[in-house]
Amino acid sequence: MIYAIIVFIFAGLAEIGGGYLIWLWLREGKPFYWGMLGGVTLILYGVIVTFQSFPSFGRVYAAYGGIFVVLSVLWGWGIDRKTPDLYDWLGAAICIVGVSVMLLAPRH
Repeated sequence: MIYAIIVFIFAGLAEIGGGYLIWLWLREGKPFYWGMLGGVTLILYGVIVTFQSFPSFGRVYAAYGGIFVVLSVLWGWGIDRKTPDLYDWLGAAICIVGVSVMLLAPRH
């Protein structure tokens, strides 16, 4: 499970970081190469997520979605300096519970 969490974290950082670089390029007037670097980082995200050992693409992506929400809240707090409120944390916690149910449920 530790391996899965590490892969999710790296994938999330690549996806959020790539999207953020493109955001900065298109919305905040950063140079074109920021957007290109963001695109390359998003491609890297697409590769990283395939390193998961789960056999089901849909389940992996659904579980990753919960991790993505938590990482996005943390990114906003650390990079954008937007302090999460109670509802941000509550929503993130609900997502983690959902991910845990999906990944840890006994299956046949």
